[in-house]
Order: sequence, then structure tokens, then C-alpha cells
Amino acid sequence: GEVARVPAGSAMAVDRDVFSAEVQRILAEHPNVTVIRERVDALPTPGATIVATGPLTAQSLAESIVGATGQDRLAFFDAIAPIVHHDSIDMSKCWIQSRWNKRTEASNEDGDYINCPMTKEQYETFVQALIDGEKTEFKEWEADTPYFDGCMPIEVMASRGVETLRFGPMKGVGLDNPYDTSEEHPQGRWPYAVGQLRQDNKLGTLWNMVGFQTKLKYGAQVELFRTIPGLENAEFARLGGLHRNTFINSPLVLDRQLRLKGGDHIRFAGQITGVEGYVESAAMGLLAGRMAAAEILGQPLPEVPQDSAMGALIHHITGGAEAKTFQPMNVNFGLFRPVDGLKGGRRGRKDRYKAYTDRAKDDWRNWLAGSAVETA
Repeated sequence: GEVARVPAGSAMAVDRDVFSAEVQRILAEHPNVTVIRERVDALPTPGATIVATGPLTAQSLAESIVGATGQDRLAFFDAIAPIVHHDSIDMSKCWIQSRWNKRTEASNEDGDYINCPMTKEQYETFVQALIDGEKTEFKEWEADTPYFDGCMPIEVMASRGVETLRFGPMKGVGLDNPYDTSEEHPQGRWPYAVGQLRQDNKLGTLWNMVGFQTKLKYGAQVELFRTIPGLENAEFARLGGLHRNTFINSPLVLDRQLRLKGGDHIRFAGQITGVEGYVESAAMGLLAGRMAAAEILGQPLPEVPQDSAMGALIHHITGGAEAKTFQPMNVNFGLFRPVDGLKGGRRGRKDRYKAYTDRAKDDWRNWLAGSAVETA
């Protein structure tokens, strides 16, 4: 991850091309891995297997998974955000700063986000144009496919109320607009609203419009996003769009070892288990691989501790969530069980999170010590 890391404030972000190339290189060079590139049309017959197919799962394999899991649907939609060429941004109208000036070791010198300030009039005009803009139409077979809530299109958020975006991805809180010398802002020089861009690749030539995932048609996107101060002449390396994702109803069909109930030679791993995010998907893959190897060697692993991050997530997807309303989930502190003495919430969030992580580290170290696999 560090090899591919790009500045993103306190968040972890990577150059996708560098990251995927590095993962591929490590796998190709690993002595215990043989890469075979071929199409798989159905779940295999008995024989230890891990299924880690992703959002572009072929229809035949998807139908095989549906049949094995008793589901009627695997798909939902993620909306993706536009990417802008840095040299097309007018930096005389924008500035670089992280919210509240937060820094990490990977941060840029001045901050990690390009901030494009908007007045109240500009913002309200923008929101109305989002709502009125021409959208991509769903195909007939896509009409009832739901969105993953964490990637809600910006125009869908805008339709929930004119202030929604200003308290979401376009909030100006904690950002000091150097171009505003007026005295009309009691909080300081925070803009009424702001469009933020985050570095998308190592070179810093591409910047992602944070939170601007959309299903607006391409022409409407270009016209609308160029009304944002600083983006009047923006050139887009990628415009926003939709991509289909797939996941199984893990609480209903998987056991705590990520095995398919009724077909326990098959494990599912990664995004298809109902986790969202690169780290979470990799974590489920690592666990599935470790569990499968231990079982083959006749040394089943103890249950992953629920009070660790991986344990909390695997507990959520295999039994902690309500099967009827199951949706993909990022790892978050809301999945952790309360720490004794902190249930009242009177301690600060920082104290609570430290207590969670201290407990998780202890539990995880103990689990690792007790789950070593003997291969000799």
C-alpha cells in the first residue's frame, strides 16, 4: 500500500494502477501461486475453492452463484466520480488545504485537497441544475437494482434537500478561503460551500472530484461541473458513471468460516461477501485463504475475535447483520461491541476509539499466537 500511496489527508488512498500492478507482481512471483487465466462458468464440484469474483461477474457464473445461494439478485450499483486533469484547474480561484489543516506523513506540503469555493447563489444554482440535469437511463433489467448507500450519486443526495450537499461532500467547514476578505462569515472565512478534489495518482496529474459520483449524462456533467469556480476550463480524464457490483446475502448463506452453507467446500472472499472498500475486500480474502489452508492441513482456526476489526467485520457479514436488509459495509467503529465503562458515551470519541483499538490489538495478537499453522 505504501508503494502506491497518494496524499489524502488522514485517509489512505492509492494510485490504482500502481497498486494493482504491485499486487499482480507479488502473486506472479510467489512460489506457492500458479496463475491460470481462463473463464469459469459455474461453481466447481467438491474440491476446496475460494470464490472471489467481482462486479463484472459473467452472467453464467452469477446464475450458478444465485442457484447455490438461493438468492434472486447479486447486483447493485456504485456510482463513480469524475477525474480532472490538474493542469486544467484554475488555481487562481482555488487553494490547497486539508480540512482543519490535518496532516499525515503522506500529505502534500500545503494540504491534500484542492478546494473550489462557492457562494450561496452559486451553490443553490448548482444544486438545482443537478436535480434538473439529464440522467443516464437504466436498462429494463437494471430498473430495480439498488444503490450502495455509501456511493449515492450526488444528484440523488441533492434531491433530498437543498442543504444536503452543504453538510455532506460540499461542506466548507474547516477550510479557510484565502480569496474571501469580507467580514460576513462569523465562523471565519469558511466558504458557503466547496467542491473538493483529491489527488488520484502518484504523479499528481489527475485529481478526483470527491463525493461527485454521478449518473448525469456526459454532456450535462461537463456543462455543470465547469460552473464550479476554478473548473471553468476543466478537462476530464474520466467522467462520472455507474458500474454494477455483486454481493451475496452472507448472513443467510455463509458460516463464520466464510463457507457456503450446504456446500462447505466453497468459500467466498472479498467484495462479493458484502464488504465495501479495498482494505475490507483484501481482509476477507486473507481470512478466507488462511481458513482454507488451515482446514486442508487439518488444523482449523479458532474463531476470529469479534472485538478486532477483521472479527467485527466478518461477524457483521456472517450473522451480525439482518439478512432481510443486508447491504455492503465498510469497516467502522459502529460494528464494534461497546467497551466496558464507555457505554454511556460520556467519554470523548477519541477515548472510545482508543479503547476499541487497544482491545482489538490485544485480541488480535492473542488470536495470531493461537492460530499458527504447522506446515512441517
